[in-house]
Amino acid sequence: MLKRIIFLFAILLTSCISVSVEAPPTAVESGFVTSTLPPTKPGFVPMTLTPIPLETTAPTSAVTIPANCKDSAVLLRDVTIEDETKLKAGEKFTKTWEFQNNGTCPWVGYAVKFAAGDQMGAPLSAPIATTLSGEKIQISVELVAPSADGTYTGYFTLNNTDGKDVPIGIEKTFWVKIIVGNGVLPTKSGASVPYVPNNKNSKCAYSPNDGYVQQLIAMINAARSKAKLKELAVNAQLMSAAQNHSADMACNNFNGHTGSDGSWIGDRLIRAGYSPSHYVEIVAIGNPQDAMNQWAADQAHWDAVLDFSATEFGVGYAYYANSDFGGYITVDFASR
Repeated sequence: MLKRIIFLFAILLTSCISVSVEAPPTAVESGFVTSTLPPTKPGFVPMTLTPIPLETTAPTSAVTIPANCKDSAVLLRDVTIEDETKLKAGEKFTKTWEFQNNGTCPWVGYAVKFAAGDQMGAPLSAPIATTLSGEKIQISVELVAPSADGTYTGYFTLNNTDGKDVPIGIEKTFWVKIIVGNGVLPTKSGASVPYVPNNKNSKCAYSPNDGYVQQLIAMINAARSKAKLKELAVNAQLMSAAQNHSADMACNNFNGHTGSDGSWIGDRLIRAGYSPSHYVEIVAIGNPQDAMNQWAADQAHWDAVLDFSATEFGVGYAYYANSDFGGYITVDFASR
């Protein structure tokens, strides 16, 4: 008989992610992936336990990593907080997922990371316990519901020691989706919309995030104000150009300034109806804080944030789960 073993992994000093490991089941449905199964125990919150020595898992130091092994995971179930669970504003809650390592690589030094969407107080990254091939693991994230009514979604990834996403069936992310209050207000993450390149249809449906866009607008203008520069006005045409380029990057899986149709920045601004005398574009991946960190780490990009010649700007964000980076950000600065 297989023994169920619960393991709580301490994550740094203040992390909010806990994990538990189980011995492998006798059989698992091949290719089964879901993020919407009802929890087995509604309202379940993992107990705080003293770590127990593992009897079925070798110590991390003794784990051998096979050459050319393959990463793969199966999301078995949502243990708590099924999709579209209704919560009160500011309510603390614990989301728990259960995975199985169905690849050939042991998960040694792997991590769970916040990828995109609504963070809800989740840590950006935290390690998970060693999980051998065939073993199951539960990952819990302590979150806080936002203060405003609406629908919120946070996306997470499993990452190996090289920082690459562990495939979860055909997906790259897993998520938590909640409704705060009456959920009547516009959703912060935005519904999926079709990407239409050059007036042609596309199968790609990406998710915008107006909350991220507004947050980044405020962060850029705050940085400019701190540098004693005039804050920039938001221009609808620049917003359109930036959003279209973010959708292009997400749906066509690239991160750069040359569009999938060969267009350059000026081409896209003119196409959006804006005739610039000066322009500059910066792009990033992740969430608004990720973007600001990326730009601050490179002088040329930070110079663009503090561009004294620009008078207006537009910000775009698109998330597509089947892309390499998930969330794509574009900012177009310009003046007429």
